[in-house]
Amino acid sequence: MKQEEIIELSTDDLKDRLTEEEMFLSKTKLHHAVSQIENPQVIKHSRRTIARIMTELHKREQKTANK
Repeated sequence: MKQEEIIELSTDDLKDRLTEEEMFLSKTKLHHAVSQIENPQVIKHSRRTIARIMTELHKREQKTANK
């Protein structure tokens, strides 16, 4: 998920997406621990997507706190 797509989502959608990504990451890491996954870069991509979503949520929190 790109940053432009993340910015367009509402806060509730971002929270839902964050939960989905975290679940996906944990399942992928577990699967990778048990057997080799086809593309290990998926883990890296998922971690970065989670970080982008959390960054956007934090920016929005700061914006509402300053008002």
